[in-house]
Amino acid sequence: MDVIPLATLLAFLLTSLAVEITPGPNMAYLALLSAERGRKPGMFAVAGVSLGLSIVGALAAIGLAAVIAQNDVLYQAIRWAGVIYLVWLGYDSWRDAQKPVPDNGFSDRGAVYFRRGLITNLLNPKAAVFYLAVLPNFLPAEAGGWAFAMLAAVYVFAATLVHTLIVLASGSLQPFFVRDDRRKVLGAVFGVLLVVVAAWLAFSTR
Repeated sequence: MDVIPLATLLAFLLTSLAVEITPGPNMAYLALLSAERGRKPGMFAVAGVSLGLSIVGALAAIGLAAVIAQNDVLYQAIRWAGVIYLVWLGYDSWRDAQKPVPDNGFSDRGAVYFRRGLITNLLNPKAAVFYLAVLPNFLPAEAGGWAFAMLAAVYVFAATLVHTLIVLASGSLQPFFVRDDRRKVLGAVFGVLLVVVAAWLAFSTR
């Protein structure tokens, strides 16, 4: 099994935290979702995001992410699918905000938010680019698959930590938006901002 020096692991952890703190689609989606729906839906989405990052890391480890990054047609197809999906999420948020809050809240839709977090990351080519462009710089010479997997796990841990903190902080605003009139306003704002995030993703990953 490959051994990565502790100093290298710490340096990669700090790099991963810095990358995740930088505003991006995940941060925007989780913050807005938690402010509108509360912490529980946000945590379901975090779990989906983490699984998505893990899957992309596994694909990178076996070389499929490199194929995607080097095939412009495939890369563009995934990129635009992610953009369109974010736009659809924005529309769905606006539409859902027009309905009253169910008596049992949003707990029965946990799987929906998990799936959205998962799909958003599977359709986000920036994750694959990170695994291919940043992570290899921290691999020891002649490192094999175990070293790559270890660093990928560190990155998923860092991302999950940052995302959890975002959800906890943003979720504290949710009680303010329980009233139907406020939900409608926030739902419209949420929808517009997700479309803005989609536009940002389209231009930043060209």
